[in-house]
Amino acid sequence: MSAPLLELRNAGVQRGDRQVLAGVSLCLQAGTLTALVGPNGAGKSTLLALLAGDAKPDRGEALLQGRALAEWPVRGLALQRAVMAQDHAVHFAFSVREVVAMGRLPHPPDPLEDARIIDDALAEVDVSSLAERDVQTLSGGEAARTSLARALVQRTPILLLDEPTAALDLRHQERTLHGARELARQGRCVVVVLHDLNLASAYADRIVMLCEGRIAADGAPREVLTREIIAQVYAQPVQVVEHPTRGVPLVVPCDE
Repeated sequence: MSAPLLELRNAGVQRGDRQVLAGVSLCLQAGTLTALVGPNGAGKSTLLALLAGDAKPDRGEALLQGRALAEWPVRGLALQRAVMAQDHAVHFAFSVREVVAMGRLPHPPDPLEDARIIDDALAEVDVSSLAERDVQTLSGGEAARTSLARALVQRTPILLLDEPTAALDLRHQERTLHGARELARQGRCVVVVLHDLNLASAYADRIVMLCEGRIAADGAPREVLTREIIAQVYAQPVQVVEHPTRGVPLVVPCDE
């Protein structure tokens, strides 16, 4: 096993009287897609913020390539990890292309190469036809795909996506997760916050399930997505069956 790109060691985050994360330890490798799942308020976005270096643990450590994330300079960090946040709002009249191009800022300017990378990302997320649109006129799904394209053009070894499918229709949900899995296959370390357990099951190599700020389960989809674990964490009875074509667990809610 190679050294982890990202690592949390007994990390904890306190917000006033509330323990948001407690005793979280993770090692994240290149070439994997990890899904962070769990109920609302479980700590998923806070955990992603620690991995991004956008928040500091109150206890424990957050490391990138063995070095504390807090010690990385801003530009150096931007060359190592790209982040798609939940909030996609842009409050200025930039075009979609201009917003996506912002993801190239950490790199030395190369107009021809930058243009090619931007065009590829626009096509990858299916917003090429919107390239000259004012981002303030986009739908929620279009804005989310633009935000994803901006993260993709950073071309970083680590890609952190916070609920990238939340505003998307079925086709674009599948397209987004398929693209994320392909990036992992190419050697990236991809971490995705998801609410849809079936998307996590279909595309993730590893699922980390959080509950009340702690890791409740961590492993391959078949190890984590069991009736017992889901019922305990989500307080919702389910059936877990085999997906008819994908050969992965399929989670079906049951009546109370």
